[in-house]
Amino acid sequence: MKKVSVNDKMQKGYTYERVAPMGENFDPDFAPHLTPKEMLELGIFEGKYMNDCQDEFPKDWFIKAKLSEEPDASLNFFGVKSRQPLSHWREKGWIIGPDPRGWFQWYCRYYMGRRLPEVDQRQIKRWRAFSRHAAQVKKNCEPGDLYCRPRQRQALLQWAWDPFI
Repeated sequence: MKKVSVNDKMQKGYTYERVAPMGENFDPDFAPHLTPKEMLELGIFEGKYMNDCQDEFPKDWFIKAKLSEEPDASLNFFGVKSRQPLSHWREKGWIIGPDPRGWFQWYCRYYMGRRLPEVDQRQIKRWRAFSRHAAQVKKNCEPGDLYCRPRQRQALLQWAWDPFI
């Protein structure tokens, strides 16, 4: 078990414990297709996501990560705009529990071994609901046509679903 203290621009004085091995012991209903490191390397959230909280996660996640101080849609794998302001996420009630950056921050912490059963169940339920986007891509696109529905594919990537279906 490892205790983690968080002190970044969005969260100060937050601590949690990593109780599971990194990348293991996931809930049986949660089977992400991509790791946080893979997502960061492919290009998510226009590069504007984890700029000030890298100390919390493994350094190798950021070696090839596509990050920027300003949002830049060209850094996204599919080259499309893909993010809403954090204020929009808050208005919609999408910020759950102790993760002020939203779902991806929850996933990074879950991947690293933090377990918060009530929060985890809500976030896993949200992740599972995202499968509808994969179904739409499969239904409407020819296999291998990555130019078909690029916004939906970018969204799948940002939720750890396989965007290359």
